[in-house]
Amino acid sequence: MTPARRASGRGLAALLAAALVLAGCTSGSSGSSGGDDAPRGTVRSVRVLVTGLAVPWGIAFLPGGDALVTERDSGRILRVTPGGEVTEVQRLSEVDASGEGGLLGIAVSPRYATDHWVYVYYTSAPDNRIARLRLGGRPEPLVTGIPVSGIHNGGRLAFGPDGMLYGGTGDASERGRSQDLGSLGGKVLRMTPDGKPAPGNPFPGSLVWTLGHRNVQGLAWDSAGRLWASEFGQNRFDEVNLIEPGRNYGWPAVEGRSDRSEFVQPLVTWATSEASPSGVAVLGDRLYVAALRGERLWRVPLDGRGGVGTPEALLVGQYGRLRAVAVAPDRSLWVLTSNRDGRGSPVADDDRILRILP
Repeated sequence: MTPARRASGRGLAALLAAALVLAGCTSGSSGSSGGDDAPRGTVRSVRVLVTGLAVPWGIAFLPGGDALVTERDSGRILRVTPGGEVTEVQRLSEVDASGEGGLLGIAVSPRYATDHWVYVYYTSAPDNRIARLRLGGRPEPLVTGIPVSGIHNGGRLAFGPDGMLYGGTGDASERGRSQDLGSLGGKVLRMTPDGKPAPGNPFPGSLVWTLGHRNVQGLAWDSAGRLWASEFGQNRFDEVNLIEPGRNYGWPAVEGRSDRSEFVQPLVTWATSEASPSGVAVLGDRLYVAALRGERLWRVPLDGRGGVGTPEALLVGQYGRLRAVAVAPDRSLWVLTSNRDGRGSPVADDDRILRILP
């Protein structure tokens, strides 16, 4: 067992008693913006499943229902049961954790039952890289040379409905990388499970799927197979974008919406104080966005045609910084807090895994 522990009965009862102010969900058009005056919605229940973690970052579910969770700074991969039991699977010595880098995203092969591959995104001394491993074994690097810095390392990994692996990267503090097709920084990448450029990629021989991003840490698909991504802004606007192959999302020329037709416009923007969006997940016709600085979980209605409604704020200020959100096999949401990442105000039980019935 790791130092992480299941929540006490008394703490669980108190947290289950916490409720949100009820507000209606209204429809809106593309370009909807959240804010402190945005509606606040309800959830059916919140259970603190695990406590005592140290900067959990990525989460992915195994076929049997257990989750794999990464810890950014320790380089640990943890296995978490639906009942909240935590076991350390392994610790990756290859990880060089400094600043915002470390062991970041994780994804489970769609063919895990036969190939047993798990994919990780981590910071090494010279770069960020994507590797695969079999639990307990050494990582096999597939993609190297993703730019590294103390900030803007991206890091999310997810398999799409097409069976390809997608990765979100950051500009690694050099803005020009985002527009440079010769750099893997500031991009959404698409690759085969072997780490090669995927068939149908828009730039021949390249892993690049889209460009012009500042720092992508959230990737999720809706029921129609559309890819949604979150993006950190600089001083003005954070974004949710609908990702279309070969398109340019504007950074560093623009932040938020603009009148420049060569760039894709974000469908949701927030003031940076209200979001700093990291992980995202789609459950039914709702997109959920974990917000760090905003200390809330945003719920964004999807209209089924690639448009959005008015975002609702959930869990506002209740659990601190939220790093990741994922849909569990039982269709609950698991949310990772990030209060021990050097920017939060941790309490004794941090960091935590929350199980939410939305």
